[in-house]
Amino acid sequence: MIIYFEKIWWAILLLAVISYLIGNINFAVIISKIKKQDIRKIGSGNPGTLNMSRNFGLKIGVLNLALDIFKGVIPTLLGFLIFNDKYFYSYDIPAWIFVEVLCGFCAVLGHVFPVFMKFKGGKGVATTIGVFFVCNWYVALVSGILAIVFIMLTEIGSMGSFVATTPGAFITCYQVYYYYLKSSYLGLENIIIASITNLILVMIIFIVWFAHRKNISRLISGDEHPTNWLQMLKESIIKNKAKKLNK
Repeated sequence: MIIYFEKIWWAILLLAVISYLIGNINFAVIISKIKKQDIRKIGSGNPGTLNMSRNFGLKIGVLNLALDIFKGVIPTLLGFLIFNDKYFYSYDIPAWIFVEVLCGFCAVLGHVFPVFMKFKGGKGVATTIGVFFVCNWYVALVSGILAIVFIMLTEIGSMGSFVATTPGAFITCYQVYYYYLKSSYLGLENIIIASITNLILVMIIFIVWFAHRKNISRLISGDEHPTNWLQMLKESIIKNKAKKLNK
């Protein structure tokens, strides 16, 4: 189905707003409140997976990771499903790529700068992983595994976050140009939409890196906090055994 942007811009805008609002849901804050604490006031103060793991154990951290990834998956998948059979201007310009990337961007933006938390959210890593899982599930999977191995070997959680997110963005950028510019007809519309889509992808990674600016400063100065997941796992096992003995 061929559609014209000027006729459906409102639908794209509505999806973008919904995606941003979904991004505003911070599961780290919700879970910590259930446990009668506020993750923003303990540890590093970041309402994200690593801080949740350090303060509530690895199981809670993994749960938080899964929920935040899901938060990136839903908006991006909605954009794909609603526009997957639609094209801009001609059958050479698929609309779903642009819309899914826009929805993913808005979800990450909502997580990092949530309006309901005075624009002070998490760092967007897990949500970004969810976005790229929809765009390129195999790249997201490989990047995630490499990030886990990297963190276990180096104990540098922030660098692992970059490993998990950045490759997906650049590979998706390549695919955008492949989809939009592969046709024999290379119109100005193709170039404009492809360029805007790739700019949005770059902005996703920029937001994630910007949210890690303090981590980057600590990395440069050598003061970055270590992330020892094996130690967290051992502590989690010990706590579970203690609970069972106390019952």
